[in-house]
Formats: sequence, C-alpha cells, structure tokens
Amino acid sequence: MLHKENQISSIKIKQVSLLAIILVLAALICFNLALFIPSVLGAITIYVVCRKYNFYLQEERKWKPWASALALMFASLIIIILPIYFIADLLIEKLGNAQAYMQKFNVFIDKIHDFVYSKTNFDILSKENMTKLKDFAGKYSTSALSGTLNTLTVVMSMYFILYFMFEKPRLFERILASAAPLKRSNVSLIGEKMRKLIMANAIGIPVVALGQGIVALVGYFIFGAPSPILLFALTAAASMIPIVGAAIIYVPICIFMIAEGNTGAGLGLGAYCMIVVGLTDNVLRFTLLKKLEDIHPLNTVFGIIMGMKLFGFMGLVFGPILVSFTLLLIQVYRNEFSDDDTPELQLPDKDDELEEKIDLIV
Repeated sequence: MLHKENQISSIKIKQVSLLAIILVLAALICFNLALFIPSVLGAITIYVVCRKYNFYLQEERKWKPWASALALMFASLIIIILPIYFIADLLIEKLGNAQAYMQKFNVFIDKIHDFVYSKTNFDILSKENMTKLKDFAGKYSTSALSGTLNTLTVVMSMYFILYFMFEKPRLFERILASAAPLKRSNVSLIGEKMRKLIMANAIGIPVVALGQGIVALVGYFIFGAPSPILLFALTAAASMIPIVGAAIIYVPICIFMIAEGNTGAGLGLGAYCMIVVGLTDNVLRFTLLKKLEDIHPLNTVFGIIMGMKLFGFMGLVFGPILVSFTLLLIQVYRNEFSDDDTPELQLPDKDDELEEKIDLIV
C-alpha cells in the first residue's frame, strides 16, 4: 500500500510532460520571434488603454469594426506614439555621433570633478572611478540607442497586431480567458491588475515625465543652460527613474554652469529645478499616479534597467510592467495552489450561520 501511495500517478506524469512540451515550444517561439516581443507588448498596452473606447464605438455607436480599429489606431499614434518617438528621435539625433558625444561627456565630467575638487579639496571621483563612469555611460547609451533604432519596425508590426485585436475584441478576450489554465477569479484578478499597471505605466509615468521635462525646459531657456532641447529629452527620460529622477540631469548641469563661471545662472537653475520641477513631480505623482496604481519604486527601478537592456527606449514603459506582472503571477500562483485559505473556509460567516438556523427552524 505504501509503495502504491508513493508512486506518481499517470495523470501527473501526463500533466508534467504536457507542461514541459508547452514550455519548450513557447521558449522556441519567443527565442525566434524575440524581435516582435516589444510589438506584442505595445499592442497589448494600447489595447488596454483604448479598450473602453473600442467597445463604445462598436457596440454603442455601431461603427464597423474596421472603422473603429483604424480610428483608435490613428488616435493612439498621434497621442501616445508620436511624443515618445519625438523624444527618442531627438536623443538619436543629438547623441547619434557616439565619438563626438563621448568627447563632450568626458569634458563635462572632468569640468565638474575639477570644480568640486578645487572648492572642497574632496576627490569626488578618482581617476579609476571616472574611467569606469565614462565607460559605463558610453556602453549604456550606445546599447540603449541601438535598441531604439529598430523602433520603426516595432511600431509597424505592433499596429499590425493591434488591428486584429481591435477588430474582434470580444473574441480576443475570450480566447485569452479560455487559454489561461487558472480559476476564473484569478483570471479576473490578472485582468484587473494588469489594466491598472498598464494604465499607470503607459499613461501615468509618461505624463509625469513629459510634465517635468516641459517645466524643466522653461528653466533651461530662462537661465541659459547649454543644449536646452537635449536636456529636455534627457530630463523627461530621467524623471521616470524613482527617488533620484530628474536630479540626475539638472544637478550636474547646474554644477557645470557654475564651473563655467555662470554662478548666478547655475544657482538660479538649481533653485528653480528643486522647487518648481520637484513640485511638479510631487503634484503629478500624488494626483495622477495614485489614482491609477501605486507602483513600488523598486519595481520601476529594476524594470527600467531590465527594459532598457531588452527593448531600448521603449523599455522605460515595458520594463516595469514585466516586473510587476511577474510579481502578480507569484500572487496568482499562491491563490491557485496554496492551502493557506483552508482555515478560513472552516469558519462560517455570520450570515451563513443565520441561514442555517433559519433552515433548521423551517
């Protein structure tokens, strides 16, 4: 008897075998179609953002599916894609000449280091650390820009996928729900949480970044910062990083301006950025992002690092979504297979007790 109990049932063997085959095939598909993963993520992101408008046009306004799909695709291109593409294209144009860019960056870092050392006699960056910083900046910026160069291919394939998602949305959602080997409650949980995560990352974070970039741009023009348009793009991109955010850009710029002899302008820009840009960040985050979804800063930090490495500039949005989705799947796994809720099921609710008493009386 004990020997039979310890044996693995044939059903479990079949389940494990089928799961292994599915994982191998999924890995092969992802490996060979890795170029299109950002397209799929982008299509899902825009679908979630425009979902209610698609149902409104098709089911209430009685638009033809193809007309609704094309209208929403065009609107998303104007509102969502073009601002992101503008910033990416600006960064590529300004930083495209990697050798010239690195020469300017090296002069910039040396100037800040020499100024701080002359004023404080504190070697903020040793020669070894400065070399590491320059190498890291060159390697990271080159990889980020090279990952951004295929943006046009990603966008075209993304809209190709998006059209079929928009055309028959009910069928698309039914296929996803039926394909998930999970309880219906967990499928609903994934759907709702992913909607909030995507809305927060695809709308909230870019709006906060764009707002900070525009406010900082005004200050760059007022105080005469070098290359204000480039600094606007860098500030908008850096503001997506939690905790430090836009300060990564404007603090070195202020020090550089002071080192160049523009003490008043450098101090004025520093005060402007800390007060006005910082206030803009706090107001937008505590109003817009809190309403959408409160994402932990560590999710955003590690998501951006991973996303930039995998997807280039578009990883600023997709990276945090993937990290949050992974943590969500862990929660769903616990809900699906954990027995932690067994004691709770043994404790009857007061309403259940009342119903039992009524049944006994009847």
